[in-house]
Amino acid sequence: MLQLPTAGQQVYEVSIYNKEVRSLVKENQSHLFFDDQWADVHVHDVMALDEDHARQLIAERFPPEDGFVIEGVSPTRI
Repeated sequence: MLQLPTAGQQVYEVSIYNKEVRSLVKENQSHLFFDDQWADVHVHDVMALDEDHARQLIAERFPPEDGFVIEGVSPTRI
């Protein structure tokens, strides 16, 4: 994260993985587009107004339609 949150925003830690990649990796196969590392949880920091906003922002970047699953969202301390 390269900047501090602005007024009303907070930093949220979002844990996300790809269920399609995870399923394929268990079968010793690979996804056509996404790296095998997406079978594991990735953590991203998101500046948002609240938890719902953080989920919305991450879903825009990592769409559920592409197999991405948000495992958890938690506020962080700066």
